[in-house]
Parts: sequence; C-alpha cells; structure tokens
Amino acid sequence: MNAATTGLAAGMALGFAGYFGGFWAFLLVLVLGAVGLTIGLAVHGDLDLRSRGRR
Repeated sequence: MNAATTGLAAGMALGFAGYFGGFWAFLLVLVLGAVGLTIGLAVHGDLDLRSRGRR
C-alpha cells in the first residue's frame, strides 16, 4: 500500500469517527493511529527509538 492510499484510509477513518462518534472518538482514533504509526515505523526499521531514550 502506498502513502496516498494509507493517508486516504486514515482520513476516512478519522472522518467516520468524528461524524458518528463525536470529538472524543475522533481524538481517540487520532491518538491510537499515531501510536500505531510509531510502532509500525519502529518495527519496520524506519524509526530508531533507542536514540530517543539516551537523552
């Protein structure tokens, strides 16, 4: 899946959450999406979390 398709899917998920669940559902989906993105990038190797912990 390329970046445009991933962005479209994320935008649609946030839109549905905001429309059907209100602001707090929108915020929850946004935060969990960011956590999932961070974990996914770390597992894939595009994000090195060890360098952040040494500060």
